[in-house]
Amino acid sequence: MPPIHSSPYFQMDNPAILSLLRPTPGEKHRKPTSSSGGLLRMFKLFPMLTSGCKMVALLGRPRRPMLKDSATTGTIFGYRKGRVCLAIQDDPHSVPIFVIELPMLTSLLQKEMASDIVRIALESETKTHKKKVLEEFVWAVLCNGRKMGYSIRRKQLSDDELHVMQLLRGVSMGAGVLPSPNDKETVTADGELTYMRARFERVVGSKDSEAFYMINPDGAASGPELSIFFASLLSKLGL
Repeated sequence: MPPIHSSPYFQMDNPAILSLLRPTPGEKHRKPTSSSGGLLRMFKLFPMLTSGCKMVALLGRPRRPMLKDSATTGTIFGYRKGRVCLAIQDDPHSVPIFVIELPMLTSLLQKEMASDIVRIALESETKTHKKKVLEEFVWAVLCNGRKMGYSIRRKQLSDDELHVMQLLRGVSMGAGVLPSPNDKETVTADGELTYMRARFERVVGSKDSEAFYMINPDGAASGPELSIFFASLLSKLGL
């Protein structure tokens, strides 16, 4: 396995995250402008999609069965001019086990997707031995190695977040534009409400670290396009 520091767009020094990292086959040879398929590519096209469409893109059937019964559902959503939210569910019909508004704009995340590989890392600096890592509240957020800022996990869903979860109850994976909570306004001051939903393989490294690897719906063998890591500062300090 090549060291993570060999990647120009992902610099991490948390051993818990390094132990969970999976190298992408042929990663060194991938060009940032690669035309690979999948949900990330669909999400990158949002600025080019026609305005006012309530559901501009939904993926059809995958080329071959890729979904696992044990797969976790992950949703990235937000207004185009607003911040991005992340929700993790055991399945599309269940209450989210983790919801957070990331300290980054949707437009910035779309720029990061130009690399075709996005790695989001959340580090908790307040880990207690009584909690599971996903139960922590305060997180430092990094995207492709760059620190974005801090966020606090939601205790309760906001009205907009509840609206998105209800609309996507029947969606296993896809990407598109959703109607706003106010049916009379498809486009708000923050732009259209966009989303990307996918299934993720959940890997528990230890009580202080977990990772979620996106299952590519097109069956490509190039590895996950999106990975999300959770780790506590105690793991970094060896405590």
